[in-house]
Amino acid sequence: MGGAVNRAPQRWSGRDDGPGLEHLRWHHVVGSDDSADLAFLGFRSDEGVRRNKGRPGAADGPRALRQALASMALPGPLSAVDVGDVEVVGTALEDGQQRLGEAVTGLLDDGKFVVVLGGGHEIAYGSYLGVAGSARVRSGAKLGVLNLDAHFDLRADETPSSGTPFRQMAEQEQQRGEDLHYAVLGISQPSNTKALFDTADKLGVSYLLDDDCGPSNPAVDEFVDSFLASCDVVYLTIDLDVLPAAVAPGVSAPAAYGVPLETVQRVCDRVASSGKLVLCDVAELNPELDVDNRTARTAARLIHRITTQHTRR
Repeated sequence: MGGAVNRAPQRWSGRDDGPGLEHLRWHHVVGSDDSADLAFLGFRSDEGVRRNKGRPGAADGPRALRQALASMALPGPLSAVDVGDVEVVGTALEDGQQRLGEAVTGLLDDGKFVVVLGGGHEIAYGSYLGVAGSARVRSGAKLGVLNLDAHFDLRADETPSSGTPFRQMAEQEQQRGEDLHYAVLGISQPSNTKALFDTADKLGVSYLLDDDCGPSNPAVDEFVDSFLASCDVVYLTIDLDVLPAAVAPGVSAPAAYGVPLETVQRVCDRVASSGKLVLCDVAELNPELDVDNRTARTAARLIHRITTQHTRR
């Protein structure tokens, strides 16, 4: 990955109940073995959130996510590697996104399932660059982007931010003569202007409103299944502000309503077990604003579910 990653990985540590597989936790299996099937990569940035006039602090998200995940008990053995962090230096967001893309491409082409720990939702454009540049997609595999989010993040601002990544993706795909296959689950109507809904319709974005994401609503499974059926390779991005503020208070823009955790977890399970997921990232955790590490623990549980579901396929 060359110089793309500019912060070396730190050793994971956590609760230890003794030796043996019956006591296995994440910190026991995350190391520096490049042959591991699963790779964790951090993206330390809140420059995009700052530009989007949100509450800064997400740059420390990767540390909090690793810490929350480290002591979680594993259902069985697996191998994972932590390759460190891509850190945005000063205001050089665009450089950081390019480096994140380079790192992700290298890991994917090495056959790894990649989890990127953010970071503001500007992480999404860097992650997209990584998947779009991977050998599978360049060879013709159809890429689908599924976003669990209260916001479209399709702003047309000239300066890239946490509010523009999917507009940037759409423009990049258009340059390749393709349409962005983009779906969003959890859209909050009061949090998105009519202009953003019009942009989503113009770009052919599929979306499901948070009002329609109740735990027992069959529309959720139908929406996810339809998305999965229409692509070969999936990039899943989770903006934690999709969750209710009581569950995820430590984000740049807490949700007044949100999608129930039960629904979000069910969607993650469905995508992870599809055989099409190659990359997942988690965005907008702001440890400075978290209450009792509530948001970090919730996010870590989702990462835990996704990775263990994926490895059990």
